[in-house]
Amino acid sequence: MARLDSIPLSERKMMIELDCSGFEGRNPFVATKPLNERRVSLVSTAALNLRDDAVYQRGATDYRVIPGNVDPGDVVMSHVSVNFDRTGFQQDLNVCFPIERLHELARDNVIGSVAGFHFTVSGAAHPNDLADSARAMARTMKADGVDTVLLVPI
Repeated sequence: MARLDSIPLSERKMMIELDCSGFEGRNPFVATKPLNERRVSLVSTAALNLRDDAVYQRGATDYRVIPGNVDPGDVVMSHVSVNFDRTGFQQDLNVCFPIERLHELARDNVIGSVAGFHFTVSGAAHPNDLADSARAMARTMKADGVDTVLLVPI
C-alpha cells in the first residue's frame, strides 16, 4: 500500500489539495441492496486500452471502454512513466483491472452480475478535467443497469 509520506512531494501536494467538497456526508445517496443482487462495473486509472484502441496521450482526459467479456490478453497499458512500475500489471491484469476476479465473484453468487462495459482513464489527468468523461461513463453504466462501481486507483 502506498503511504502518503513515500509519494514524491509534488504528487503528495496535488493529492492533498484535491477539492473533495460535497463528499462529507455519511449517508448513502442511493438505496442499497444486497451485494449478490448488484451489477458491478470497474473504473481504473491505469490507462488501459484494448490492443487495437488508440493509446493514451500525455494529458489525456478521455476514457476507454473495456468489454465485460474481454480476453485479458487483449488489454494493454499505454501509461508510460519512469516513475511507474508496470511489473504487477505485466504479471497479472487483475492487479489494476480485476475483471477476472469480478467474474469469479459472479460465478460464486457473491455479486449479482458483471457489467457489460468497464472503463479506464489516465491517472495522470487531474480529476477536475475528467468531468465530461465521468458523465459519459455514468450514462453508459446507467443504460447497462450498473448499480455498483469498483474504483481502482493506480
